[in-house]
Formats: sequence, C-alpha cells, structure tokens
Amino acid sequence: MRDNLGDHDASSRRKKAPAVTDSVSAPTRTETDSIGSLEIPAAAYWGVHTARAMENFPIARRPVSVYPDFVRAFACVKQAAARANLEIGALDEQRANLIDAACEEVKGGRLHDEFTVGVIQGGAGTSTNMNANEVITNRALEIGGHVKGDYSFINPNDHTNHSQSTNDTYPTAIKIALAFSLQNLLGELTLLADAFAAKGREFSHVIKVGRTQLQDAVPMTLGQEFNAFATTLREDVQRLEDAVALLGEVNMGATAIGTAINAPVGYKEAVIKHLRTITGLELVTAGDLVESTSDTGVFITFSGALKRSALKMSKIANDLRLLSSGPQAGFGEINLPARQAGSSIMPGKVNPVIPEAVSQVAYSVAGADVTVSMAVEGGQLQLNAFEPVIAHSLFQSITWLERACQTFRVNCVNGITANEAALEDTVARSVTVITALAPVIGYAPAAQLAKQALATNEPISDLVVKQGLLDRTQLEEILKPDRLTGLPADHGVENTADSAEAVPRDEMTSELPVIPPPE
Repeated sequence: MRDNLGDHDASSRRKKAPAVTDSVSAPTRTETDSIGSLEIPAAAYWGVHTARAMENFPIARRPVSVYPDFVRAFACVKQAAARANLEIGALDEQRANLIDAACEEVKGGRLHDEFTVGVIQGGAGTSTNMNANEVITNRALEIGGHVKGDYSFINPNDHTNHSQSTNDTYPTAIKIALAFSLQNLLGELTLLADAFAAKGREFSHVIKVGRTQLQDAVPMTLGQEFNAFATTLREDVQRLEDAVALLGEVNMGATAIGTAINAPVGYKEAVIKHLRTITGLELVTAGDLVESTSDTGVFITFSGALKRSALKMSKIANDLRLLSSGPQAGFGEINLPARQAGSSIMPGKVNPVIPEAVSQVAYSVAGADVTVSMAVEGGQLQLNAFEPVIAHSLFQSITWLERACQTFRVNCVNGITANEAALEDTVARSVTVITALAPVIGYAPAAQLAKQALATNEPISDLVVKQGLLDRTQLEEILKPDRLTGLPADHGVENTADSAEAVPRDEMTSELPVIPPPE
C-alpha cells in the first residue's frame, strides 16, 4: 500500500483519533479539552492536545523526537520555569519539585519517544509546547505516586505551563537546541579540517599543476591544495561560532505577545537566571519583548551561516571528484577510497559516492535556507506562525551536515592517496613552469617557448637550455620546488582537534552523539 493519504485512507483515518489503540482491550483514560473528550492510551505520557495534533498533522511523518536536542531544550525551559515559579511563590514546592524531577529525566534522554507531534504543524508550535507540558506533567504525577491524567493535582496548563506561553517557550527552546546541536557540528567540522590538514602534510612533497578556469596555471603542491581545504573549513567553524552568539537573546517572560500578561512580578528575571544555570549558555532577556516575540530574523542569519559552510564543503567535494576523475581518462591525480560498486552494467566501475552525498546535503541545506527566509518573512503582526518549519529546516540542516562531515572524513578523506607517478609525469611535461622563468627571460620569449613546447612536446627546460637563455644550473635554481610553490616543502596546517570540543569517531555511528547540557 502506498504511504500517502488517498481519499479513502484519509476518510478512514478521520473516523478515529490516533490516540485510540487498535486493540479494544487496551486500557485507556479519558481526557477532555475545550473541543471535547478523547480516549488516550493509559500508558501514554502525552494527552488530548497531543492526540489532536497527531490527527491534524500527519504530514512530515517525523515526530519532534527526531531532534533530541529540541526535546532536551524544551525540558530545560520547563525546568527553569518551574524553578522560577517556585522562587517567586507562584508554584508550591511539591508541584514545582515534581515537575523539576520530570524535566531532569527528559533532559537525560528519557521519554523522548513520547514527543510524538509532527515537526510540521500549525499553531506556531502550540502542539509541541503542549506535548511537552503533557509528557512532563504525567511523568511528574507518576513520580509523585499519582496516575497519569490526574490533572486535578498537576495540570499541564495551570502548573507545568504556569507563567508561560508557546510564544516564548517555543522560540527559546529552538535557540537553546540550536546552540546544543551546533557543538556537535563544530566538532565534526574541526575533525574534518584536521583530516585535510593531515593529508596536506602527507602530500607536502608532491608537486602538481595548479589550475584556474580548469586550465593549467602554475605549479603548486598537492599538500597546499589540501591545506587550503583545511583552512576554509576552519574559517566556517569561526563563522558558526559567531552565529551561535546571536542565539543568546531570548524572550522568556514575554508570554503571548511580549506584554508579559499572566507572568508574575519577578518571573522574567528569575527564569532567565535559572535557564542560564540549567543550560550553561550565556542567555539574556531581550530588551524589547514585543519585538523579540514577533521577530525571527536571527534564524536567517544562522541559516545563512549553515548554508555558507555547506556550500564550501560541497565545493571541496566537487574538487575531489575532479582530481580523482578517471581513472584513465580523467585527471587521476588522487585516489578516493573505493566504497562500493559503481554500476549495475559496467564491471569494475567505482564512483565518488561520498563526495556526491556531501554535495546533495549541501543542496538540501541551501534549499532549507530559502524555506527559513520565506518563513521569517511570513510572520504577521505580533507573532510568526511559521516557526515550526524554521525549526525543522535548521535542525535537519545541522543534523545532515554533521553526518555528512563524519562520513566525508571517515569514508573518504582519511583514505585518499596521491597518484604520484602521474603527477610527476604531468609536471615534467607541463609548460606551466614558464611563469617562473618569465621574470628572468622576459614575458614575450617565455610565451614563445610555451607555444613551441606545446607544439613539439619538448620539455620547457630542454628548450631554454637549447636556446642558450639559461644554463642547466641557473634553470635548476629557478625551478626549485620551494620557489615554484612559494612554500617550504614541509609546510602544513596544524591540527586543532585538541582545542575543539570534539571526540574523534573512526567508525560511522548509527546514532548521532549528543553533548548534554551542563547541570
């Protein structure tokens, strides 16, 4: 059966709420909201609001739990709110501590599979906020010895969501989650840069022909080429670190539209204090909460930084595909690790599949940047209703980029070798060394020699000596590798993995590592 919502399928789905289990014998509990009542599986930690969201938004078929840092960030927000409400006397100690304990468990990775609402949803994130409120509330009830759904004791709206609105918790959680997720991406980018730098040192003695506009230019070393890859990646590590600083301004305490309605006196100051402690991030309350609640421009800046990094990485991937093209009828300067058979019809063909995958991730990130830009522009008056697609686009971009960096390093860069024999032969036959001779013999004679060498296939050095322009000793001095390439033979870019928050992973992992927030 096709996995879509045809007319008949959609109709049948509308006849029953997804909250009701297929088995008639499965125990349920009844929950009620302003629309009516639904039967909820008794074992579920989510409730009626989540059930309605699952019914309304069967779109992406991807729950918010696919982004664990987002779930963790929501737990941080709810925990900070509980502690702030306790501090100012807006919530009693027993309820506040139970909510706090439930949040601590979610921060630690528990109950993430209960965050079931789809990543694409209407309502400006209300469904995700209520999903969090219900899961945390029901776990808090369970810790306190109560049954799930006993909302007379702890209520998702009245207690877990006290002093809050989706319109301040949701964007705050997005920013915190982006800051968490970015640390893993920065670590992988740094490790990838180090892998290229290591190849730069390995290939520092290998002279090759540099190219501009795909035409032969001047000599360089293969090491210089790989060092440049390392440098460009490290520049993006710095740009992303700059971008994350912009995420530190949050609107907690703004509630619905920034006027702080229903937020008690002292809450705003207390919640940001606890949020800083819980997350370990340098968070500040926005100076204008009305502006901060309606403006999502920071996400354009952040998305742009991700796009820059992705596209530069794709450029490197494209260079590797060119340099490894062949193996007989292409450049053939380097050899990429053979990862899989490349054709169902051409025996022995091996394709550059890892660089190809990296570029496809970059194209996706660029597309996501357009989505973020459109969604930011689409905000109206005091709120942007399109923050869910902003969040999904950014989290997917970070996740895919991290995984792409990892497979690029482990399955490609670490195993690259140089085809030194072919490079040596190319340099020997190349007329590009004439550029180094032009200051000595003159531009016009040098150009004439280049044309003659191409026509006769004679080495430039032989023609220079034959025509008496330079003797062999003078020629060898001018054409020394360090003079041709502009760098000493052992030049290389140092590794920086020791200074980065990165843990090398030499094998692909099925699950992304997550850096937990500080206690």
